[in-house]
Amino acid sequence: MDAATREAEGLLFAHRHLLGIQGLSRSDIETILDLADSYVELNRGRDKRADALRGMTQINMFFENSTRTQASFELAGKRLGADVMNMAVAQSSVKKGETLIDTAMTLNAMHPDLLVVRHPNSGAVNLLASKVNCAVLNAGDGRHEHPTQALLDALTIRRRKGRLSRLTVAICGDIAHSRVARSNILLLGRMENRLRIIGPPTLLPPGIGNFGVEVFEDMREGLRDADVVMMLRLQKERMDGAFIPSMREYYHRFGLDAEKLVHAKPDAIVMHPGPMNRGVEIDGLLADDINVSVIQEQVEMGVAVRMAAMDLLARNLRARNDRDETVPC
Repeated sequence: MDAATREAEGLLFAHRHLLGIQGLSRSDIETILDLADSYVELNRGRDKRADALRGMTQINMFFENSTRTQASFELAGKRLGADVMNMAVAQSSVKKGETLIDTAMTLNAMHPDLLVVRHPNSGAVNLLASKVNCAVLNAGDGRHEHPTQALLDALTIRRRKGRLSRLTVAICGDIAHSRVARSNILLLGRMENRLRIIGPPTLLPPGIGNFGVEVFEDMREGLRDADVVMMLRLQKERMDGAFIPSMREYYHRFGLDAEKLVHAKPDAIVMHPGPMNRGVEIDGLLADDINVSVIQEQVEMGVAVRMAAMDLLARNLRARNDRDETVPC
């Protein structure tokens, strides 16, 4: 579909799925964030209901546990008027040996409109998207991407800083195992920010310097004059060896506390995608300090961003269905 056709049909986000930041343009990102801004205001009002997904069915299918992300998608769908179903994958036939392709065929037979998927294997969500007729949203796949997390982080930054470009952003911690880090590097880099990656060599992926980022092993040096400090959780469930000497040593060198934060700009904000390991990645008092921490705002922005993403995909889905209905047999 070309730009003229999209404009004529009122489509500002010409994507069938949201599988990653990799395939999004700067304009796509801004479209999602602008719409999410309006949903922030809706969510803060007395009546939090909208009808963008009225008559549609949303299935949340989480092959990995994630209370925070699943609850956010569920709430977003319900506020937009969708019929929302959470599939209990742990008790499903997937555990009995059903393949991902079989699962896709089963889902297709249910005629969902939106499918939200989290999977422990990179690329699994893309495979599902190629086999189903509905719109698919990636809620995190392996070490690949977590696009809505990066988008909610971007919205949080934009609302706090008044812009989403020409900022110095330090991303600290377990970069090697983090899909959040990958999606944020892609998004924030596309928006022309200066990116710094901080962590021990054992937690940095090979070739990280080729991603257009600066790499630091010294926390204080990496935080110098940063506008945004983004801490990452240690992904212990994805580690199959000794990546750090001890939790105490890790916190001493790479955990964020007030003393290290002094090296960032005075108005720097502190972020964390959650769940936090207090006293490992970040000092608990600092995490709760509303003067610098935007961690709770990230949770709030998550609902708004997921509402915006599903709204835009639903518009495209309806437009595609309308076109199919007008094609003569």
